[in-house]
Amino acid sequence: MQPKYHRVLLKLSGESLAGNQSHGIDFDTVMKICRSIKSCADMGVQIAIVVGGGNFWRGRSSGKMDRTRADHMGMLATTINALGIADALEQLGLVVRVQTAIEMRQIAEPYIRNRAVRHLEKGRVVVFGCGTGNPFFSTDTAAALRAAEIDADIILKATMVDGVYDSDPKKNADAKKFDSLTFYNVLEKNLQVMDSTAASLCRDNHIPICVFSIEDPENIVRAICGEKIGTIVKEETQ
Repeated sequence: MQPKYHRVLLKLSGESLAGNQSHGIDFDTVMKICRSIKSCADMGVQIAIVVGGGNFWRGRSSGKMDRTRADHMGMLATTINALGIADALEQLGLVVRVQTAIEMRQIAEPYIRNRAVRHLEKGRVVVFGCGTGNPFFSTDTAAALRAAEIDADIILKATMVDGVYDSDPKKNADAKKFDSLTFYNVLEKNLQVMDSTAASLCRDNHIPICVFSIEDPENIVRAICGEKIGTIVKEETQ
């Protein structure tokens, strides 16, 4: 198999790291995901990762808490996940750097764009924690922002469903899956690919998105090699 993309931004949800558990990190699941990431790295693909924190904390569903403080707690949750992914990748023999948008120098590097790019050029995997470092922005927006900053060829969004549907396939047996979409479709129909901020950022910076299921971690390899899986979101064709 030959990779189609040279540099990718992989977006992992926090829930994908929990496996069959309702919360926390299931390291058997994490290792399966990381073995697929290693397969891609071994092919020479430069890989950056943005990870969510929903397996530990969801700021938007925190109820009566101040939103800013709840989002800061969510950023800390993403750092736990980033460190877990880094540990698994290192056990597999990869060189990894964790960079966080909020400084915590004892456990991770501060996010510096040029340093992140240099790590990628040297074949290191870079894991970004803390989202954008700002409240009111999702980790999907962080993925779009980091992808633009590092000049990624594509965002690979690994989810718990096998693509984008016109309605929730878990609730509607007749839900229609899309093989491809434009950013205009996503924004006009309010499809749950990414939030509108993230989708607009990808559109404005010409970054396609591939949405696929992480239940089979080998889908990461398939997506990087350009196989037709999940749903591709890209710019409107003229």
